[in-house]
Amino acid sequence: MFAPQPPSKAEMEAQEQTASVTVKQAIATCVLLYLSPFAVEYIQKLV
Repeated sequence: MFAPQPPSKAEMEAQEQTASVTVKQAIATCVLLYLSPFAVEYIQKLV
């Protein structure tokens, strides 16, 4: 019956910024998880 009001421009920009930060953090986490076995192996060779 009643549709919610569309978000304001400021709210949209804040949501887009939050989404951008979340995607960057997810990519960084994937890279770290991919590299972690190599880092562990390298450290084990040092010891």
